[in-house]
Amino acid sequence: MIRTVFIALFFFLNSQENENKIIARQGQVSFFSYTSVENIKAKNNQVLSIIDLDNSKIAVSMLMNAFVFEKALMREHFNESYVESDIYPKASFEGEIIDFDPTLAGEQTKMVKGVFTMHGVSKELEIKTKIERTDGRYVLTGTFEAYVKDYEIKIPPLLAGNIAKMISVDFRFEFEPYEN
Repeated sequence: MIRTVFIALFFFLNSQENENKIIARQGQVSFFSYTSVENIKAKNNQVLSIIDLDNSKIAVSMLMNAFVFEKALMREHFNESYVESDIYPKASFEGEIIDFDPTLAGEQTKMVKGVFTMHGVSKELEIKTKIERTDGRYVLTGTFEAYVKDYEIKIPPLLAGNIAKMISVDFRFEFEPYEN
């Protein structure tokens, strides 16, 4: 899977001239899981995303073991027992921003449709996304929900009460022109 993501990003960047591509090298993805026992929060500030302004295509790639937790034990369980980051080190999203006009200044709210792959499972997603454009820079923000069972993440019955069935995922990407 790592090889596939890197190959896709390589071809995405080199398929045409780069003047109409924008990149977020340190995007942010965070998630929150509420349970009656303990809330689980984590944040990843090492997320790469690229948009081709010519066709509104977007690609996102993130290392799963780059999530930072409040407690080291949470991080260990997340990586070893749940997302198995040694086997599935990355999550990715490839899609399109529907009816996106990159020339408009200010704010737009658009749907982003595509395929999110995590833990070796790919699911189609539609995400309502706020896009702000100022001075040639774009900021994309949004929230979506991911169901643990949809990505074949196994939770032992003994711990089922400690892990929410639905995880809220927030993202923020600050894009700037891509330069070689």
